[in-house]
Amino acid sequence: MRTRLILALWGLAASLPAQDELLARIWNGVQEAQAKHVSGCGKITETRTSKLLAKPMVFRGKFCAEGMARFSLDYTEPEIVRIRFDKDYLNVTTGGGAGSGSGSGSGSGRNTEVMDVGGNVRRTQAYFSKENSIENLKKTFQVTPGQDASCYVLKLVPRSDNFRRRLNYIVVRLDKTQFLLRSLEVDGKSGVNSLFTVEMTSLDTRIPASTFEVYRPR
Repeated sequence: MRTRLILALWGLAASLPAQDELLARIWNGVQEAQAKHVSGCGKITETRTSKLLAKPMVFRGKFCAEGMARFSLDYTEPEIVRIRFDKDYLNVTTGGGAGSGSGSGSGSGRNTEVMDVGGNVRRTQAYFSKENSIENLKKTFQVTPGQDASCYVLKLVPRSDNFRRRLNYIVVRLDKTQFLLRSLEVDGKSGVNSLFTVEMTSLDTRIPASTFEVYRPR
């Protein structure tokens, strides 16, 4: 199970002026949406395909996010997987009882992997939130912006070796009205393609702190 949803954005140039204008419109819309909405919850479906799979695997679940510092994801089908991120720590819980509580390796058939990812997250956020963040993105990804009737579309092809070793491309789809994520396609070097489709069910509602509770090593 992939535990990190990959986020990034930027560049190709056949008709540069038009693409730059569209890219700026999308970028500005995303920044405004992030500033406007402090939290959100919804449903997520991951469809995973590979030449090694006889048929696609479909995972369904629910998620909540609070700013860029807290995230929860509960997969309920075909197996229970519980993912929590709160500022510094990422917990991934599988097995029986994964749907509730916190801890490590406790509970009936339950196993929790605890990762300290706060430093990496903050470095990434700082890199992409500075004034020259668009230029940073262009250096890291070759991006083709586009649009259809309902969504803006960004296709990202890695330039940097760090991403190129793991990814073939990423496709991000954002709705045109609120610039909210509608789908994320990740095509990996491993031969696995994952398409995450997102349906927002609430915005800016108060989310209980327990939703993001993580186990922190003492």
